[in-house]
Amino acid sequence: MSIVEGSIDEMAEYDVAIVGAGPAGMTAAIYAARANLRVLLLDKLAPGGQIVNTFEIQNYTGMGSINGAELAIKMFEHTQELGITFDYGTVKAIELEGSKKRLICEEGVTFEATTVIIATGTKPRMLGVPGEFKFAGTSISWCAICDGPHYQGKKVIVIGGGNSAVEEAIYLAGLAEEVSIVTLFDLTADPSACDKLRALPNVKVYEYYKITEFLGDDTFEGLKAESTRTGEVISVPGAGAFEYIGLEPTAEAFRDLGILNAHGYIETDGHMATKIAGIYGAGDITSKHLRQVITACSDGAIAAQAAAKYIEKLK
Repeated sequence: MSIVEGSIDEMAEYDVAIVGAGPAGMTAAIYAARANLRVLLLDKLAPGGQIVNTFEIQNYTGMGSINGAELAIKMFEHTQELGITFDYGTVKAIELEGSKKRLICEEGVTFEATTVIIATGTKPRMLGVPGEFKFAGTSISWCAICDGPHYQGKKVIVIGGGNSAVEEAIYLAGLAEEVSIVTLFDLTADPSACDKLRALPNVKVYEYYKITEFLGDDTFEGLKAESTRTGEVISVPGAGAFEYIGLEPTAEAFRDLGILNAHGYIETDGHMATKIAGIYGAGDITSKHLRQVITACSDGAIAAQAAAKYIEKLK
């Protein structure tokens, strides 16, 4: 993805600063720009969020089946067609000063805005078992589309039984010699996806197994797991593993604002507003029942409209 940053001015005061450039953040930026607001879109990584790491999205209205990175590019290009300012930055805190909000970023960089939309999303959860940290980022990955080609003709392991795990296992089955799925429960993904996975000849499924250790000294060799039903201990061989066991919120930088619930997600009302006037949440970082691309976009649109109405009342 080619990123062309807008004109960045730390001294400029923006109407709305959006923290996070996933589907929620980019949609919020589009709606805010169309409301003639001065918009700053920030992200510590390339725009797209979690969808950049998704091989195939099949339930985003109007797109049929589309690669996640391709959808991210389309969304970002839309923001750039509207002249939205984008910059790389990790927000460490938000300071309140009357009706203004000051975003404190790394290396002392600051931005000021009247409103802030927090759309920082989530990050993959880890197991916390022996050997995981040693192989994380090398033989243990959270992105099949990124690292799957390294395992062409080899054995790989997928950990988890939800939609992400099953969908990525199907993708990996087209590359690897064998794919073993190890899950603490049963397969909980969409039934059609589970049926498709089980029909593949090079896939093995180990249900109700708790992973206790990743194996290997200098080279990854697989994992050890224990049945939660029988106590049986098995070793599952593989040249690499992909973890899909859930997500954790990335809102720690905003904890001092008092807008997070006990699980670390941002609490919002129907207008995506937090209990602090002028600060909104959108997307997966908020406390909600369904975390999908389409619901993230909905959140972003609602938050941007609420921010515009808030700014209008201040005039």
